[in-house]
Amino acid sequence: MMNRREWIGKEGERLACEYLRAHGYALIERNWRCPFGEIDIIARDGDALVFVEVKRRSRSGYGGAEGALTIHKQRRIVAAARMYISQSQSDLPVRFDLVAIEEGKMTLLKGAFELEDRCTPSL
Repeated sequence: MMNRREWIGKEGERLACEYLRAHGYALIERNWRCPFGEIDIIARDGDALVFVEVKRRSRSGYGGAEGALTIHKQRRIVAAARMYISQSQSDLPVRFDLVAIEEGKMTLLKGAFELEDRCTPSL
């Protein structure tokens, strides 16, 4: 049985899928998992392969939904994306988007972070 937090997350992902479809994205996968982690949504937007993270928060405190996409989480998404790309043998350009849901408002941040920025360890 799903707890309240899990239900809120799944509902946020469902809403994000509807939003992305309405904005022309073609959904490929949802909740794709590998040993490195999970990618909430994998889609195509034009000629780009897009890995979408969904963050839902009820309030804007502590950085809100956008602030919840930490560097650590970004690195895990990049690692998982690399595995997906190698398995699918995609040669499409890659982009990482964020759907932030906060206080009933949904925001799409295209190019929320870059692949190269998250591959090198911080010193």
